[in-house]
Amino acid sequence: MDPQQQIIDLTRKLNHYNTRYYQDDVSEVSDFEFDQMLKQLKALEDQYPAFMQGDSPTQRVGGTVTKTFSAVYHRYPMLSLDNTYNEQELRNFDDRVRKGLDGEAYEYICELKFDGISLSFTYENGVLVRGVTRGDGTRGDDITTNIKTIRTLPLRVSGEALPPVFEVRGEGFMPISSFQKLNEEMESLGENLYANPRNAASGSFKLQDSAETARRALDCYLYSFITDNDFFKSHEESLLSLKSWGFNVSPGWRKVQTIDEVIAFIHEWEEKRLSLPLATDGIVIKVNSFEQQRELGFTAKSPRWAISYKYKAENKPAVLRFVTYQVGRIGTITPVANLSDLTERTLPYNQVKGVHLSGTRVKRATLHNANELERLGIRLYDTVFVEKSGEIIPKITGVDVSQRESYETKPIVFPTHCPECGHELQRNEGEVAYFCPNDSHCPPQLKGRIEHFIHRKAMNIESLGEGKIELLFDLGLVKTPADLYDLNESNLLGIEKSILNEETGKVKKISFREKTVENILKGIELSKTVPFKNVLFALGIRFVGATVAEKLATYFKSIRALRAATYEQLTGVPEIGGRIAMSIESYFSVPENQLLVERLEQAGLQMETNEKPVEKESEVLEGKTFVISGVFEHFERDDLKEKIEANGGRVLSGVSGKLNYLLAGANMGPSKLEKARKLGVTILSEEEFLAMIANIS
Repeated sequence: MDPQQQIIDLTRKLNHYNTRYYQDDVSEVSDFEFDQMLKQLKALEDQYPAFMQGDSPTQRVGGTVTKTFSAVYHRYPMLSLDNTYNEQELRNFDDRVRKGLDGEAYEYICELKFDGISLSFTYENGVLVRGVTRGDGTRGDDITTNIKTIRTLPLRVSGEALPPVFEVRGEGFMPISSFQKLNEEMESLGENLYANPRNAASGSFKLQDSAETARRALDCYLYSFITDNDFFKSHEESLLSLKSWGFNVSPGWRKVQTIDEVIAFIHEWEEKRLSLPLATDGIVIKVNSFEQQRELGFTAKSPRWAISYKYKAENKPAVLRFVTYQVGRIGTITPVANLSDLTERTLPYNQVKGVHLSGTRVKRATLHNANELERLGIRLYDTVFVEKSGEIIPKITGVDVSQRESYETKPIVFPTHCPECGHELQRNEGEVAYFCPNDSHCPPQLKGRIEHFIHRKAMNIESLGEGKIELLFDLGLVKTPADLYDLNESNLLGIEKSILNEETGKVKKISFREKTVENILKGIELSKTVPFKNVLFALGIRFVGATVAEKLATYFKSIRALRAATYEQLTGVPEIGGRIAMSIESYFSVPENQLLVERLEQAGLQMETNEKPVEKESEVLEGKTFVISGVFEHFERDDLKEKIEANGGRVLSGVSGKLNYLLAGANMGPSKLEKARKLGVTILSEEEFLAMIANIS
């Protein structure tokens, strides 16, 4: 058989086995047989790449590295839905639908609302050609190579009279089991953990290496079919057809006739959803008939024929056993409640499992600051109410003071000295947080400064993580960011540490083997090419975030000029106020910080900007200030910024009374638009801006 026909036959067979396995739960061949055929196909494709099929199953395992994801405009805008937590608002929605349809009979489809990221898939002649994120609803990122790693997503669709081009939409997600496995791996490597499955899915779909995306076992539920023609009469018909074509449609949907049945469905799933293998946060209700959907139409932001009901965060009682105090990177002291279930009140804390809340066990919740402790009036051994804000972050919402009659409580005394280094705490006038000013010797601050330094928005040393930094710090190998550049193979190779996970009781080991060490040293060396603005942000100067660092780098051009700048010179920089200026002066007055900067400069980091000066086109915008917001047809936002500066104007980050123009694109933030109108700021469209500079372009 000729190679092309072999490739075609193997592709067809493997796709058939994939469909049977993932859609029908049937294994027609063993894993070994499947893997052998896949290897055979891969070898043939490598030898004859021109014969690779568009729906080749070898694309499921990834391998493509994408440095940047190009922006793609959606053919059909991806609008958001109106949300409600209130049953009466659902009835109000139903009243609007009834009036909008002038009393005509209608049905609803109820679907589970999954907590992931919205995705769009385009098929041409039955073959998947593009996968795009929702983005801002008008355009998203092209992540096709990563999308193809979703094993339940058909790469080719066959069906009766399929339109030549159609779009399918769905929710990409990471199953809870995959999320837990990923976080266990991240923990063993000493990397930062993902906060929840949604964040993990969002990050995984945007990984540059599609092979790593494939390894994370992402999935997707499909819920919408779109094409130019009226292909289906109802949403129900489209869901049934999508399922028959091999798409992964959630089995939890139901057609109902009345709003009472909608509410019954919502009640039915309030507890049931917590046993699902993925995160959910509500129910989506849609008018079933597509003709009626068209009749009802849209508002500026959302369809009038659909609404999302979101479940309120689950709230449960717990016992406040004790309070610990965390020290942040800049010394902020944060009180943390350590909790147990009511049934565990008398158990030693190392034996408690915590409160079962929204599908997980919660043992800790932030108390934010001393003011929050005072506001809650909370005491040790109190019975408190705990909920997950957005079903993600646990927080204490109140105290059951009636329980104090049954259980003895004690006042919480906020510490006067740092729990880590013993230095006396301070609180600046007008600020709520206490902080430790001993930033040169307080261990958590030193570690936090290094962790901030390696962050992707700073020096972007991906091969290091929180766990590895803590290990290197504890061993005395790294005490400041500059020490990273003294590391070598001899002092890294063979380092090991076992870490006990207090939540699970499991022990994980961090090991610095040859490949790990090689990646660490390569990442550190690569960081020497990071631009000056990133280096400045990486220093961790109080109040100098990424945006401020960019403005300072652009204005002063080098670290030496910045260090020599006076308070007056600093406040002369657009949007740099007195608080930031004082913080910069204070930072460079400390001998340890001066030494750090000198060592980093000696290590070869970029301490001056290499950006080319803006080529002047005219002075037509001289003295004019702009804020850019939204999506534009002819420019990327960075291009617009350059265009404004090339013609003498300045771009600011926020709307204020001093602003001249708000350059407004599609889908811009409504708050900026409203503030600009209140302040009398001139609002420009893209076309009006082009007209302003037309005489010089």
